[in-house]
Amino acid sequence: MEKYDVVIVGAGAAGMTAAIYTCRKKLKTLVISADVGGQALLTDHIENYPGYEAISGPDLMSKFQMQAIKFGAELITGRVTDITKKGKSFSVELSSKDKYDAKTVILASGKTPRKLGIPGEDKFMGKGVATCATCDAPLFGDKVVAVIGGGNSALEAAELLNDFAKKIYLVHRREEFRADEVTINKVKKMKKVEILTNAVPKEVNGDKFVDSLILEDGKELKVDGVFIEIGYELDTGWLSKLVKLNKQGEIIVDGGTNTSQKGIFAAGDVSTVPYKQAVISAGEGAKAGLEVYKHIKGEAVVIDWDK
Repeated sequence: MEKYDVVIVGAGAAGMTAAIYTCRKKLKTLVISADVGGQALLTDHIENYPGYEAISGPDLMSKFQMQAIKFGAELITGRVTDITKKGKSFSVELSSKDKYDAKTVILASGKTPRKLGIPGEDKFMGKGVATCATCDAPLFGDKVVAVIGGGNSALEAAELLNDFAKKIYLVHRREEFRADEVTINKVKKMKKVEILTNAVPKEVNGDKFVDSLILEDGKELKVDGVFIEIGYELDTGWLSKLVKLNKQGEIIVDGGTNTSQKGIFAAGDVSTVPYKQAVISAGEGAKAGLEVYKHIKGEAVVIDWDK
């Protein structure tokens, strides 16, 4: 079995930045993820990443990927289901049952889209129900859609769909939105968007594809698509015997991205670091990469200038 200096779980801003740093330190690096880009793939317009006045999430993450590969990172598509300690090393197992040995592990798996938990949601996933407006908006040209949520991702989805759909219902269970004021004001001015506040989705209906969304007050919205944009959740329960988690399921880390398990590090949205932003995840990924190098080469290694 091939052994790596580090296996990085996740290929978003944190994971790919960590790979760039570990590869530049000449550490044998494997990145395992279901996709390359993570949550950034769901964002069509990024204006707060330094160096870019505006760039799409997929374009930004493509640049991360190319840079990591340039420095020698290996990437494989897969889902990690188990990590076990073997002496001073770790065995990383995928759902495919493939296993990889590593001296260290960086957990950077981010978050996954949160579900509504209503009838029809799973049945019509990919058949009118979607969680990625960036990916699927072009499929709804001249159609009627509903966007569910009240944060930045929901309003940005409505903004993007405005370029394709005939009409957009923006459905939010509360009175006030949580998105940035700039985005809220922009969406409120869009003639195609009808805002429904204090509105709670109850069921997604259809035959082979979505044809309506039922609200708890009995109102039926005739729609061709439903975009669920209600935030994200962590899939970390399976790690609870390996590293310490907080009540929210975030992996507890110190200032250097170290977890409670020596040799395992965590970076980005999956960790307890506040402010879930791509630029912060990238910075934490860089720290994790440097901490891995320090762990492997010995505590005497000085990462920065003299302290």
